[in-house]
Amino acid sequence: MAFHHSAVDDEEDTSIGIPRRYAWIVFALTFGLLISDYMSRQVLNAVFPVLKSEWLLSDSQLGLLSGIVALMVGLLTFPLSLLADRFGRVRSLALMALLWSLATLGCALAQNYQHMLIARFMVGLGEAAYGSVGIAVVMSVFPKSMRATLASAFMAGGLFGSVLGMALGGAIAVKLGWRWSFASMALFGLVLAVLYPIIVRESRIAPKRLGAISQKSKAAISRPLRTLYCTRSVIGAYVGSGLQLFVVGTVLVWLPSYFNRYYAMDEGKAGGLAALIVLCCGAGTVCCGMLSDRLCRHSQIRKVDLSIAYCLGSCLLLSLAFALTAGPLQVILIALGMLIAAGTNGTTGAMVANLTHYKVHGTAFATLTLVNNMLGLAPGPFITGRVSDLIGLHEAFQLVPLISIGSAAVFIYIKRHYIADIARPKGDESSEACLKKSVGVMS
Repeated sequence: MAFHHSAVDDEEDTSIGIPRRYAWIVFALTFGLLISDYMSRQVLNAVFPVLKSEWLLSDSQLGLLSGIVALMVGLLTFPLSLLADRFGRVRSLALMALLWSLATLGCALAQNYQHMLIARFMVGLGEAAYGSVGIAVVMSVFPKSMRATLASAFMAGGLFGSVLGMALGGAIAVKLGWRWSFASMALFGLVLAVLYPIIVRESRIAPKRLGAISQKSKAAISRPLRTLYCTRSVIGAYVGSGLQLFVVGTVLVWLPSYFNRYYAMDEGKAGGLAALIVLCCGAGTVCCGMLSDRLCRHSQIRKVDLSIAYCLGSCLLLSLAFALTAGPLQVILIALGMLIAAGTNGTTGAMVANLTHYKVHGTAFATLTLVNNMLGLAPGPFITGRVSDLIGLHEAFQLVPLISIGSAAVFIYIKRHYIADIARPKGDESSEACLKKSVGVMS
């Protein structure tokens, strides 16, 4: 079957005129801030055992400290990303980084559980729109042919940040105490927040040439916001990604505690081993994105096929892992499962970019982030914590991989519609028709 390009694919390349060296500088700084974002978010997981014993907390309370950040990201990512698209992405990113870094410093100063919960609330507020706006900035300075690779590499920054947050956080907690774990992450973020707007300029990443779009293109994309919800495939991409990240996010949050309880490791060793597995996840995310771009040059439907494979493969490997008792084989299987578990980050990121108009890419990725958090990253750790309180963390982990089956089912549904949806000119349906279609998908 011949592949027909959408209006998005035919649009003017937003990277034209931007020097490649400057594009990589923008990527490096934006990537660095994303690492800071997740270091501030995930350092908490490394000190779970300390907080649990010092403040006498339940797993449900610990899960809430983690989940409240994802909840805030889910609730606020869309409106804040929409504002950033309209009023300047660079300025918005710098302000976000400043807020989450100061809030992380507040975590270091917390005197009780209530103080920590408020500080984590503020961390979530600062991080709410960073991922969606940051990836929109990165995609705007590189060619369209690199979309899956960039999406997966950028999203892997979150995993690499998680690695550093857990490994460094655990090591610092052992040597200097858990408060210094938070303070160190805050300092790193503050430095980058100051440097970012000095080096990355709005005028250089969004030049005036983008205003020179043909009248035909303008007619085809007269209402770009409709592309956020106007096809079955884009709605499915949001949902499928969110369900798969329920699994990824839950394992990331609870692995240090799992190794602490079932492998009798201290906070430093548990965080270090968990960080190695997260590193596997991050490397796998990048490799899966590169594989997607390579295999999908002549057949876009392969993005969907790969998404299905990543979901089912990770479900099988993680289910086998948590059916075993503690030991080297279990660790190897967990690492292999996590190697492909987040592979859908690149494929769904590319799907969303291809199915929506570039003018609202920040808002499109905000929508993806919203669903990722509301379906996956926010409820996953909390629900698992509640189940752990009832039946134990090991038994709770046995149930988590099954969510990937639901994600795979959504991608199977997408496969039936993706080619037709991506070929349709953007903005050619009324808002009422698009909403009816979206409701049909969800039902």
